[in-house]
Amino acid sequence: MTTDKHAEAKHVETKHVASKNLETKHAEIPDVFGNAMKQLDHAYQYLSVSNDAKQILAKPKEVVEVSLPVRMDDGSLRVFTGYRVRYNDARGPTKGGIRYHPGVTLSEVKALAFWMTIKCAVAGIPYGGGKGGIILDPKKLSKHELERLSRGYIRALADVVGPDKDVPAPDVYTNELIMGWMADEYGIITRKYQPAVITGKPIPLGGSLGRDTATAKGAFYVFREAAAATGLRKDATIAVQGFGNAGANLALMLHDAGYKVVAVSDSKGGVYDPEGLDPHHLLKVKEGKGMLNGVHCQGTVCYGKEHKEISNEEILELPVDVLVPAALENQLTAKNADKVKAKMVLEVANGPTAPEADEILAKKKILVVPDVLANSGGVTVSYFEWVQNKQGYYWTEAEVFDKLEKIIVPAFHSIYDVMRQKGCTMRDAAFVHAISRIVAAIEAKGTEDQYRTK
Repeated sequence: MTTDKHAEAKHVETKHVASKNLETKHAEIPDVFGNAMKQLDHAYQYLSVSNDAKQILAKPKEVVEVSLPVRMDDGSLRVFTGYRVRYNDARGPTKGGIRYHPGVTLSEVKALAFWMTIKCAVAGIPYGGGKGGIILDPKKLSKHELERLSRGYIRALADVVGPDKDVPAPDVYTNELIMGWMADEYGIITRKYQPAVITGKPIPLGGSLGRDTATAKGAFYVFREAAAATGLRKDATIAVQGFGNAGANLALMLHDAGYKVVAVSDSKGGVYDPEGLDPHHLLKVKEGKGMLNGVHCQGTVCYGKEHKEISNEEILELPVDVLVPAALENQLTAKNADKVKAKMVLEVANGPTAPEADEILAKKKILVVPDVLANSGGVTVSYFEWVQNKQGYYWTEAEVFDKLEKIIVPAFHSIYDVMRQKGCTMRDAAFVHAISRIVAAIEAKGTEDQYRTK
């Protein structure tokens, strides 16, 4: 049974004025879900899909909006707006992160849930796609306020999530601590601790070794294969937009592998040195200062020179071999795609390239390694965590990364082969690869099954 915000969604009408102001502030953000559907429609030209399957894939299975009252530390009450979207569960329980961000919109959450559906099918893991989010600036809440909000989110959605129904995970501005609170709250509600309800948890609560660097590790494996396939030289220059968990860890891995990371940026701006940066030093500076601006080079790699400060927009247009968007969606658009000078774009963020930008980059013969492949290491290791929780048997970090490599490397080559055979973009090839698997599951069940409530 498909529901949405305007029809039969589980919906709580009360909203805090602050939430309304945030939604107004972000009213001009592009229709992220519309962009995702354009990607889907574009891929259909390369494979035959029944109209029934197309209709099912065009809309999420379930959309839930909730109001979350939280007693603040000063005694006042604030009500936050939260979402959870289960997009498609033809291949298994829905799976996807929860983000805390002032720019969260329903369109964004629906798009992210759709991309998770594609991503899980790309990796071949037995999940469908889901996603969640709460509209807030988490930096303005205390630890205790965040805990009350996080536990309230799970209480509001206890009938939606579950180890065999919908399995959340961390995303933007959420982490293992928040996942631990949520998993604990679900255990309180159900009267038994069920670690498989959420992934990305702390190790003592059933988390998996390697989960904290899984997205970056998977992206590194994909980049390594893409570099070999395209003949990219070892001293290639790389710019990383987004110096959070995934972007920073990938920058470290690329640097340690001998590649020249020349620019990185975070939400406040970035630094650039064409002779190379030391991401290890930059990470220490960011952890100390909370930002990258004003960083000075130290050590032999940086040659003792001061870095040039650049903006998040400027980093996308640098003369580098590889551009890594690892921040938020819609960074590459029709306005700036023609200014991209990189030979390869490795999408570590979700949805960083708008459909119009895709067309421009394709005409420029820039290889775009799509997000649904490049950042699928995170959800793959989340799957490993879920499996370990179900078994009650845990693996070493080496075993986790070995299993990740054995999944993500064949996925890259399967998609790269489809791209060459069909003469399409790598994104279209990834969608063709994934949709074929999803449609096979839909048709194996029969479309009537899709309209039953689970």
